[in-house]
Amino acid sequence: MRLSDLRGRHVAVWGAGREGRAAVIAIAAHGPAGLVAVDDSANFLTLPWEGPLAAAAPLVTGEEGFARLAAADVVVRSPGVPNTHPWMVELRRRGVPVTQGSALWMADHAERTVGVTGSKGKSTTSSLISHLLTAMDRPNVFGGNIGVPLLDLPEAERYVLELSSYQCADLTDSPRVAVVTALFPEHLDAHGGEREYYRDKLNLVAHGPHTVVVNGADPRLAVELGDRAAVRAGSPDTTHVAAGPDGTPWFHLRDTPLFPRAVLPLVGRHNEGNLCVALAVLEALGVDVVARRDSLAVAVAEFQGLAHRLSEIPDPSGLTFVDDTLATSPYAAMHAIDAYEGRPLTVIVGGTDRGLDYAPLREHLAEREITVIGIPDSGPRIVEALAGLPAVRTELADDLVAAVGLARKLTPAGGVVLLSPAAPSYGRFRNFEHRSEVFAQAVADTAR
Repeated sequence: MRLSDLRGRHVAVWGAGREGRAAVIAIAAHGPAGLVAVDDSANFLTLPWEGPLAAAAPLVTGEEGFARLAAADVVVRSPGVPNTHPWMVELRRRGVPVTQGSALWMADHAERTVGVTGSKGKSTTSSLISHLLTAMDRPNVFGGNIGVPLLDLPEAERYVLELSSYQCADLTDSPRVAVVTALFPEHLDAHGGEREYYRDKLNLVAHGPHTVVVNGADPRLAVELGDRAAVRAGSPDTTHVAAGPDGTPWFHLRDTPLFPRAVLPLVGRHNEGNLCVALAVLEALGVDVVARRDSLAVAVAEFQGLAHRLSEIPDPSGLTFVDDTLATSPYAAMHAIDAYEGRPLTVIVGGTDRGLDYAPLREHLAEREITVIGIPDSGPRIVEALAGLPAVRTELADDLVAAVGLARKLTPAGGVVLLSPAAPSYGRFRNFEHRSEVFAQAVADTAR
């Protein structure tokens, strides 16, 4: 289904956040017979519905919203609306067509798009791909889950998108190059279970992409893909890290050394894998990676990383504060913790409690000396899951600001204070950017 297919039809947009707002404006331009917006989760964080939005579509809240959704010819849900929502279950039962802005957009732009998803690494990998393509004189527009709704993107020759499992779920067209960085259980409450989550995530590759590129080192991804044709980055027959001419780790394309691992400014082995995937995508798009390796090395060295992914905040105390607010699962937090192995570490965890199993985090920290501070809502449960580990000190704080102050007192000189919450931000924050802002402000305020 394309945006143009909504002309003359009654459409309900479900969600009043930035995705829902983008959908209303885009759909209104295509002449629907009727257009309404529905918000069943309005709270103190909700932004005003006014101006062009109110002119394009009235906003309906509360229980009346379901009747408007059920009466529509097409429902366009925001990514934040889970498959398990009772209204979604009933709409599916009644046969009401449900799609998303991402699916409407992809139907018109798939051939020009690199789409990146994954339980870990999708933000950094998609950003790397966009950055390196630009350096190779292949301009592109970067967007998606990273913060710009697809329906707000300008027209361009080429797109690089970070796509969440929610955005992938309703796609009926795959991007030209479909990229998957990792798979592990996440968002199970929203998708209905582990199998459903993997199904929705891998829907990105289910509709005829020209090329599939994956992280070949991810064991669960290997199982889920089976023998499907794919470029498996990290393997010796494509891009990988191995000893180079000087005996140190280098990035390679098959047998050819490209540049030293030290060129990449990002910490952690997982980021080596992210760059391997990005380089494999460039080769799939026709970039002569070997011939352009010197230029690629310069571009890699200049890569700044993401503002909310292992982003270090300067502090006069000598402590290193690290914003990793995009780490919304225990597995992502584990990667972040590993990146600072060998240094005294305090990690702040907690956020929206989605009922995730934190046993893997407990197992990962079993032999680690670390301080863990839990904040609402899931922090107390995470701390409880770590109880009894001999070298793990646990504390609770009332909120993120209090946790930063406590971390300053508990972290030894030269140590690291890592916000890697292993949980999403919604509920107490507008979005992940808001959580980062609160963290950065707390670091600044407590430094005085």
